[in-house]
Amino acid sequence: MRGNNITVFAFGAVVAVSCPICPRAQVEQAPYPKMAPFVQYLIPDENAEIALARSAAPTSISNAAEVMVLRRDGYTTSVKGSNGFVCIVERSWANVTDDPQFWNPKVRAPHCFNAPAATTFLAFFLMKTKLVLAGKSKAEIAAAIASALDKKELPSLAPETLVYMMSKQQYLNDVGKSWHPHVMFYASGDTEKSWGANLPGSPVMSAYDPEQRVTTFFVVVGEWSDGTPGPPTSH
Repeated sequence: MRGNNITVFAFGAVVAVSCPICPRAQVEQAPYPKMAPFVQYLIPDENAEIALARSAAPTSISNAAEVMVLRRDGYTTSVKGSNGFVCIVERSWANVTDDPQFWNPKVRAPHCFNAPAATTFLAFFLMKTKLVLAGKSKAEIAAAIASALDKKELPSLAPETLVYMMSKQQYLNDVGKSWHPHVMFYASGDTEKSWGANLPGSPVMSAYDPEQRVTTFFVVVGEWSDGTPGPPTSH
């Protein structure tokens, strides 16, 4: 999938933005052919990771959210929450396994999942993390996810799933870097056509993940979580 000039709905205006975080916008080279030493994926200061995770959403949401951090034995809850949201800093293996930056140790992608997303969709990333820690290859990870889906060992995607990605400090990949503040909605299966997504003039932007069998819908917003303006979009 290629061609990353996408039309997006942002604060009531239809704008054109590039989507370097979508599968269709992958770079052609594979600069990270194998996993780096695991220490490179860690954030040594756990308090810094907590702050980064919370920066995914406005403080009115993230201050009461559960926060998970990555340790040498995997993700664990570092701060308990009270509003059902879960904030986490995803690493590069959140991407599809054929993404050339699947092993990029610089990726830091703060997410804040609402309760339906936290209880269902987050399970994919946590499973991937366990497989990474077990030393599995990309092919083995893809096969394990497919098997878990076929056997219904992963939870079905809940309705009303929503994820905030509004951190000014996010580093999504070497192409998009921090890209734009945005929120994401999820739907089971490849629903791009039924939503009219990614068509000329359509205000809907989406990307289908064939490994997780989920379509992500992106909505670019105008401000980072701290209230400062996001990068400009072209009208």
